[in-house]
Amino acid sequence: MVFNWLALFLLILAYLLGSLPTAVWAGRWLKGIDLRDHGSGNAGATNAIRVLGPEIGFPVLLVDALKGAAAVSMAATVHHHFASPEWYVVFQLTLGAMAILGHLFPLFASFRGGKGIATLVGIVIVIFPEAFLVCLGVFLLVFLSTRYVSLGSLSAAMALPVAVIWITDQTLISKIVFSIMVAVFVPITHKNNIRRLFTGKENRISFKKQARNRN
Repeated sequence: MVFNWLALFLLILAYLLGSLPTAVWAGRWLKGIDLRDHGSGNAGATNAIRVLGPEIGFPVLLVDALKGAAAVSMAATVHHHFASPEWYVVFQLTLGAMAILGHLFPLFASFRGGKGIATLVGIVIVIFPEAFLVCLGVFLLVFLSTRYVSLGSLSAAMALPVAVIWITDQTLISKIVFSIMVAVFVPITHKNNIRRLFTGKENRISFKKQARNRN
């Protein structure tokens, strides 16, 4: 019974952790603007880099990734309650999912958040460290050759199940299923970006200060 309440507390805490609207607060406190009214309108690290500049956007990216990493790491406090590694990983991933939910629908920012990609990156670093390196390589290759963050993110997401199943020889079903879900989740959150990529209207990232216009 005590474990049930503790698990529920950790799940709520993971959601609240994800709800910390790093990009929104950075824009409000450092630039006096609501980031969601500028650039792509997204309260995430990419839009923060584009609108607020890399000196603000990259710390936002780091903090958002740490939210995901911290959420899944909280499972260690109750690891002794799990009879098998499989169920422990399931709980880790559930905590991560709650953090992403918080980022998408943040309690502290009127439930208008980002796409959860940076938070997802933090989760992947903890759960799939070797596969993360493969995905990072794919992201950098695509991004540096095209300057499209969205295309790099999509490519890295598609590469995750490949890296998990065939490169790292993962056998835990929960990890395999999660990696496949990532490959499905990321394109859904990027459907507008995909549409703009096909129509040639997607913005390339630039580390120079950009005009604050909507995509």
